[in-house]
Amino acid sequence: MITIIDAILAINSKAKFSTENDDITNIKWLEGTTVISKSDIETKLAELQAEHDAKQYQRDRAKEYPSIVEQLDDIYHNGIDSWKATIKITKDKYPK
Repeated sequence: MITIIDAILAINSKAKFSTENDDITNIKWLEGTTVISKSDIETKLAELQAEHDAKQYQRDRAKEYPSIVEQLDDIYHNGIDSWKATIKITKDKYPK
């Protein structure tokens, strides 16, 4: 999940601020940090969430791929073509 904090830091990585419960209406800007408008934060939040959502297939694949040790063992014992077939099952299950 993308947070208000993620959005603010994506806009200004050096921003100093505090917020409670990731509440956009309750941001305190600290140490002279230039205020970022709520609209800009919401826009960046939506952009970051869309990027995150678009890469869900990567997270799903990572959970299902065999470990690197298992993959190397598969290559050693069964060859590259067997390994490719094993990996393809997960890639097909979670397409880009």
